[in-house]
Amino acid sequence: MKQFEPFELDTSNECLWRNGVQIALPPKPFAVLRYLVENPGRLVTHDELMEALWPETYVQPQVLRTYMLDLRKVLGDDAGQPRFIQTVPKRGYCFVAPVKDLPGTHLCQPQGAAVSHAVAHSLAAEAHASSIVSSTVSSIVGREAEQERLRSCQDLAGAGQRQVAFVTGEAGIGKTALVDAFLREDAPRLRGFMARGQCVEGLGKREDYYPVMEALSQLCASADGEKACSILERMAPAWLAGLGRSSAQPNRPQEDRLAGDLCSALEELAAEKPLLLVFEDLHWADEATIQLLSALARRRAPARLMVVAIFSPRNADAEHPLKALKQDLLVRRLGVEVTLGPLSKTAVKEMLNQELKQEILPAGLASFVHRNSEGNPLFVMALLDHLIAERFLVRMERDGDKQWEQRAPYQEMEAGVPDGLAQMIELEIERLGPEEQRMLEAGSLMSVAFPAWAVAAALNGDMAQTEELCEGLSRRLHFVNRAGEDELPDGTRSAFYVFAHGLYREVLYQRQAPATRAKRHVRIAERVAELFAGREAIVAREMAHHYEAAGRWLGAANALRSAARHAQMRQAPAEAAELFAKALQVAENLGEVERTAVLLELRQELQMAQEAVLPVAKVASRHGFRASAKA
Repeated sequence: MKQFEPFELDTSNECLWRNGVQIALPPKPFAVLRYLVENPGRLVTHDELMEALWPETYVQPQVLRTYMLDLRKVLGDDAGQPRFIQTVPKRGYCFVAPVKDLPGTHLCQPQGAAVSHAVAHSLAAEAHASSIVSSTVSSIVGREAEQERLRSCQDLAGAGQRQVAFVTGEAGIGKTALVDAFLREDAPRLRGFMARGQCVEGLGKREDYYPVMEALSQLCASADGEKACSILERMAPAWLAGLGRSSAQPNRPQEDRLAGDLCSALEELAAEKPLLLVFEDLHWADEATIQLLSALARRRAPARLMVVAIFSPRNADAEHPLKALKQDLLVRRLGVEVTLGPLSKTAVKEMLNQELKQEILPAGLASFVHRNSEGNPLFVMALLDHLIAERFLVRMERDGDKQWEQRAPYQEMEAGVPDGLAQMIELEIERLGPEEQRMLEAGSLMSVAFPAWAVAAALNGDMAQTEELCEGLSRRLHFVNRAGEDELPDGTRSAFYVFAHGLYREVLYQRQAPATRAKRHVRIAERVAELFAGREAIVAREMAHHYEAAGRWLGAANALRSAARHAQMRQAPAEAAELFAKALQVAENLGEVERTAVLLELRQELQMAQEAVLPVAKVASRHGFRASAKA
């Protein structure tokens, strides 16, 4: 028994107590808390926790963060001023409260406790609800329409019309936050059963019904656990036995856990009062869980039952059965889809107001964060944390009131990707095969949008094969989307793609070795020259970009000079002068022997271009004066 005021952690029975009242805590958050409590006063890194709790299994780091939110909710802890769990940015966690070893254990069902059974039951139910709703205190913003759709489903379920709601969207878009807000603000109106199951990457192929068993475990540990266990005992005993709970019948093997038995038991439970089941990250679910969901949705008998299925379509394998199930249920009107898109600039501003607890934000902050996050809530929070950690945003006292103030120009803030976010994106990239990683890296050389022919050029690959692989990536990954087709000068067509976020592109660009990146840039520049042979001047800017990125200064300067001369031919002297000035700046990087001759020529051409600008400016000024005089 471990004690940290006012809590006691019963490691034998895996229970958490507060002042003698048991608090329901799902197995994984309990395991995280136990590991921290058993290692107090020292840094426990993210890697150490992952290795201790998920050995030989890859788990997204967001899962760990979700469990920390669960624990802070249950413990009443504040991440800003922690009493129990301190976050060490970019490294891990430290349990900071004093821990005492106590003899003995509590009984899992306390007898003669200091509080009455009814009061203990009520407090345990409150704790159970807190563990189900793993959300921050702040209310959700910009999702009013989506919340209303979930409310409508809830009302139909309450009237006996079973509902399956798919909550979908890309990683970090706020799917869990939306469902958390629904559970916190709307679901309690049902006064029904609630349970939640979490799918974990890597477990789907090893353990059938993992999220279902977690949800059933929560039901049996809730204030209505006795009723749930009784119904399972009578109608689906093999499922109850799988939870390790006593059963009148002998334990049967997992193969006897029939989906029909559990469907009937859940419907019986929903006859007592409405039942709400939430399954998270179903794109990692096992096939047996998907088949159970299909059976629940298709049964024709009325039931006060609602299932909320959260998943990222782009994270699922191309042949994942969940995709086919969702499409079939939508077509048959047996399910609805609530798709989350990026937040608007107004919603991002409201989100920043909430997080900073400040009504008037530093000028331009909301626009900067919205532009760089592209409305993804996870990226919004990562950028905000980064700005504060790097002291671009500082809290200052003004007239006795503390306000957040901007301490550096936004141009300086543009550099790089926040470390935590970069690590998360890097982990997603590492899940891909080597060939897919190389293709995305090559695409990042072309800015946010990239054509398949450029990827093929960078990798010395076949264009048709490369386009086919890019098309496959766009269909199953949330990294890239198909954006259209271009017609090349030789008459062939090539598809082009866009990165879902500029931050993905930045991480992919920076992860390449400089020498490899330079070689690929040069190949693209040379391919552009081949495609536009005889008309290189019209693509000279693009060629210069790639030569400059590769450190080929003479090639970049010559391409810019070609673009400047083309501007002169088009009677655009101001543009020509700008390009000559850029070429001059690039040429400063040349070696001493080359630099002298090239700079001399460029200065002469720049001077001539600038002189050509002056008469145009005078004519424009004169015409402007005459126009104003007539007015």
